[in-house]
Amino acid sequence: MRASRLVTLLLLLQTRGRMTAAELARELEVSERTVHRDVDELSAAGVPIYAERGPHGGVRLVEGYRTRLTGMTGEEAEALFLSGLPGPAAQLGLGTVMTAARLKVLAALPAEMRGRASRLVERFYLDAAGWFQPAEEVPHLATVADAVWDCRRLAILYARGDAGVEREVDPLGLVLKGGTWYLVGSVGEELRTYRVSRIREATPSPERFDRPADFDLPGYWVESSAAYEREAPRLEVEVRVAPDRVGDLMELVGREPVVSAQRLDGSDPDGWERLRLRLPWPEEVAARLVGMGESLEVLAPPEVREQLLQLARGALRRHEEGGGP
Repeated sequence: MRASRLVTLLLLLQTRGRMTAAELARELEVSERTVHRDVDELSAAGVPIYAERGPHGGVRLVEGYRTRLTGMTGEEAEALFLSGLPGPAAQLGLGTVMTAARLKVLAALPAEMRGRASRLVERFYLDAAGWFQPAEEVPHLATVADAVWDCRRLAILYARGDAGVEREVDPLGLVLKGGTWYLVGSVGEELRTYRVSRIREATPSPERFDRPADFDLPGYWVESSAAYEREAPRLEVEVRVAPDRVGDLMELVGREPVVSAQRLDGSDPDGWERLRLRLPWPEEVAARLVGMGESLEVLAPPEVREQLLQLARGALRRHEEGGGP
């Protein structure tokens, strides 16, 4: 435990420069007296470390000194690039090594580890922007990730509607979009995207495939996402909304449609805002807007008003019947 603390202290100074004894004590969760004792031990062991007194003092290493640690494991190097998103890292089985990776990466990495880190960037791209869905169950994510990493062909059973289709995929990368994992792979000459939560079975093949040298996962994802958003059907809806609930509306339909909405002229008797929204996926619009309750009124089109009324009446009828199961 003490040896680990000494290494952590050294790395903190190496990556952050001068730190006060109080700052080090908070980071290491020890007393300032223990910090001073650790500094003395490191100095006695030949580390060029010293403490300065005064208002601008603190503990620091001699300028230019760096230690080269070779204790970083492959798993730590891989976890580093996912450390900003603890949930996804844990889903990939990397959660327990994240904390150790953060400081070690800022020290010198052996050449082999730099290569592994580069490979991870090529194969895993994390896009945290939301598409309005919560995180999903992904029981086959680990199998898919292993196949991506090892360049192993993957046989999958993919749910499509009520049926399942079998595919043999060369898995090129994984993307996280708003809590949802997507597999990007090639089927023959065609690039396709699969929602990992819809993979019912995943069986890696002993056969490896040659990864295209010119494939750019981030570039492909940005381009395909833009195409998806351009081609998504949209419905124009006019609403009036309580001004203190506009943020809630963003949560239900997305930030972009609300920010880009047209503000309609005319006074409102309740001081509400009147907006003309362009919302994706028309069949889902009423179900989203009903979550605003009495803080929103749909003005047009009439079919959305009617759908919203039907949803509200159905909920009221169910609750009036009451009693639960």
